[in-house]
Amino acid sequence: MNLEVILFGVMFVMALGCSIAMLFAPNAVHVALFLVGTQIALALAFLLQGAFFVAAIQIIVYAGAIMVLFLFVIMLLGIDLKESLVEPLTGQRGLALVLGAVLAIGLLFVAIQGASLAAGGADGTAALTELNQDPGNVQAIARALFSRYLLPFEVTSILLVVAIVGVMVLARRLSAVETDSRERAAMNEEAA
Repeated sequence: MNLEVILFGVMFVMALGCSIAMLFAPNAVHVALFLVGTQIALALAFLLQGAFFVAAIQIIVYAGAIMVLFLFVIMLLGIDLKESLVEPLTGQRGLALVLGAVLAIGLLFVAIQGASLAAGGADGTAALTELNQDPGNVQAIARALFSRYLLPFEVTSILLVVAIVGVMVLARRLSAVETDSRERAAMNEEAA
């Protein structure tokens, strides 16, 4: 057994463990942290497979930006509130099970196709080597993103920053209004 196989196994166990822990964590912040652990494990698995760009995107975009937004939402909604066990949409669990099964079948199909693609050549990697002859995909994406689409890219980033600031301002106003109404109610109770 070589070190790469052992590390890949450890990353698989870490990703699976964090994924299962997400299901049973009682606190929303703990769920978000377990999701970050899962994403880091997946990024390390991509790194071991030689997919450096996908690993970097996994860390930067998912574990970094999206999880920060999730934590903002969790904090703005309030984690100390009790959750209602009543389902607002009837039948959503059944639909989720059906869609989850469709996703699992799709992932299984892609995994089988990837395994047959990897085993397609005489040495087991000829088909993948043929597909990866031109390693310029990252360079082509960067060239297009930062030359032709630079203005929309920057406008989108400014729009996201403005949206985050707007949410923070609205949340602060709402909490100030709630505090004022609580203080008024307490004063009315004391006066009565």
